[in-house]
Amino acid sequence: MKCLLDAASKSLSIRDTIDFDRFELFAEPLVLSLDCRIIERHWGADRHQWLLEFEGTLLQLNYEFYGDSCWLSVERSEDVEVLEYLEILLSQSRLSKAL
Repeated sequence: MKCLLDAASKSLSIRDTIDFDRFELFAEPLVLSLDCRIIERHWGADRHQWLLEFEGTLLQLNYEFYGDSCWLSVERSEDVEVLEYLEILLSQSRLSKAL
């Protein structure tokens, strides 16, 4: 798993092998490793979007099939530091080595 923070777009991209039809097999261990809480799960023909909460901060976990793009995002600029912290957690996580 590789991650790249884009502070300007308030997002943290996540590169890995992800099966759209079995997205939860990727996302649930990811969410658990980040100690997030799942609030909502939405999906459609080509996209998954989960609303998460991490220590009071709301995050969106997105995956788009056609672009094979997965990312975490925040709405508020002041929450970008949460993405910075999560990037560090992911880089140190055994999950990032296993996925």
